[in-house]
Amino acid sequence: MDHVEFGKYLSQQRELRGLSRDDVARETKIPPTLIAALEAGQVERLPSRIFVVNYIRAYAQVIGMSPDDAVLRYEEVDKSVPAPSPAQLEKERRKRAYAGLSVLVAALLLGVYLFLVLSGKIPSPRLR
Repeated sequence: MDHVEFGKYLSQQRELRGLSRDDVARETKIPPTLIAALEAGQVERLPSRIFVVNYIRAYAQVIGMSPDDAVLRYEEVDKSVPAPSPAQLEKERRKRAYAGLSVLVAALLLGVYLFLVLSGKIPSPRLR
């Protein structure tokens, strides 16, 4: 079984119980786009694994399946995908932190510049 087959399984179970994706989305508070990605097996559109497992638990509970059984099925499928190494995770975390810090510094510098211009401490730029 792969992610696509697992998604079809979830979709079939939901349809057998007469529920729509919108019904599941409303009850679980999971965005409909993520439910569609889960049912289509589109792993690249899903968030990190911990969120997916919790989404599957909530999804299964709403449609009347055993959450533990649904998660076990998913884990069988997910074993084929290697987990990222701690070094890769740390590299990604640092990359996001540096990007966030860069945006924060740029916003701070722009704010200081605008404050100085509006307070008259430096002349405003003249547009021709």
